[in-house]
Amino acid sequence: MRRAAIILACFGLTACSGDEHEDLQQWMQESTKDFRKSKLPPLPEIKRFPAVAYEAGDLLDPYNSARIEPERKAGGGGIRPDFDRRKEPLESYPLESLKMVGTLTKGKMAHALIQVDKNLHQVKVGNYLGQNFGIITDISETEVTLRELVPDSLGDYMERVSTLQLQEQGQPGGTK
Repeated sequence: MRRAAIILACFGLTACSGDEHEDLQQWMQESTKDFRKSKLPPLPEIKRFPAVAYEAGDLLDPYNSARIEPERKAGGGGIRPDFDRRKEPLESYPLESLKMVGTLTKGKMAHALIQVDKNLHQVKVGNYLGQNFGIITDISETEVTLRELVPDSLGDYMERVSTLQLQEQGQPGGTK
């Protein structure tokens, strides 16, 4: 049985090796005959350019960052936020997302009620709000006043006074 399968496979292979593909072989010979005759043109000669000495080594580098950035003041003085103090919970929210919803007085100390998301926080003068190092300087019945430290274009900080206004029922955000 095995011999019969081998003999049958041999006959099948010899039947496929006929001259059926003669037209394909003829086309391949015609297509490649031009390749043997053609020659590639030689590469062009490389031109030599005269060497020029670089004499600008002692000049200011045009890509140096000192040329692009404005001059900084020596010592970088001015006010700076205290980066070493512990952050308060309301400093992780932008001032625009905080709402003043009321006030209360404990003794002689005024406290403001600040709502963020669905949580209510009680703050007093000296607490921090917002992402610009805003410290509460005054609380009245209608607003909370803060002093923020905002970075300027030179990397120094400048003071800005902002207020968070009391929100009436159903009234949208209220920062100035």
